[in-house]
Amino acid sequence: MDWGMKNRFSQIIKPEDGRCVMLAVDHGYFLGPTERLENPRETIRPLLNLADSLMLTRGVLRSSVTPESNTPIVLRVSGGSSIIGEDLSKETITTSIDEAIRLNASCLALSIFVGSKYEYQTLKNLAKLVNEGEKYGIPVLAVTAVGKEMARDARYLGLACRIAAELGAHIIKTYHCVDFRKVVDGCPVPVIIAGGKKLAERDALQLTYNAITDGASGVDMGRNIWQSDNPVAMIKAVRKIVHENFTAQQAYDHYLDLIGLKNTIRKGTSART
Repeated sequence: MDWGMKNRFSQIIKPEDGRCVMLAVDHGYFLGPTERLENPRETIRPLLNLADSLMLTRGVLRSSVTPESNTPIVLRVSGGSSIIGEDLSKETITTSIDEAIRLNASCLALSIFVGSKYEYQTLKNLAKLVNEGEKYGIPVLAVTAVGKEMARDARYLGLACRIAAELGAHIIKTYHCVDFRKVVDGCPVPVIIAGGKKLAERDALQLTYNAITDGASGVDMGRNIWQSDNPVAMIKAVRKIVHENFTAQQAYDHYLDLIGLKNTIRKGTSART
């Protein structure tokens, strides 16, 4: 890596511990107004300085994030289909490298759909994006998107992550699964996990802990943070696991402390507060 690439990469994966807490707020690019993300500005504001980086589209970046922020931007640059469209895997690159530079992006993010109808198109998108990013020293994060018909198991996710790395992705975002260590061991670049669907806070913290224990370099969480009734407390608890090696129970106790309920909820209880 040249200096610029190394510098941007270090803004995403923190060199102090090789980990990251990325906040995903890019859901609207195919879901539209998502519950508790209807007004991105209001959702992002209290969480912005608590995230190591922010993953979002250029439209939400321009409209909803203060330009005075120092939080690194992971710019979502793929899209072209919606939840009601023909096929979610039918994506293209929607944002130019020139635009990414104007927006001072620290990383570019794009989805690949291995095994889908449009697998070739999405993998070609990734290769093209890596080529463009290399010219200007901007790393690329590949998201191993999973369709309803695909199994989220170590064999499939390991295949998708390895292909993304082979095509030049610098970071991979995927899902945690049984035997996740095999996915990490088979991928030569850092792997972070998606939070996925909304879980109870205790369960989301357990997911975070399991992923870190199994070798993930961090998390890119969205709904499990900003759909919580206490999103600030939740992201702080996630940070405790990722950057301070808290157990899931220790992080949950910290969460309860922050919201003032530790003395009224029995330890280990999974409850949405």
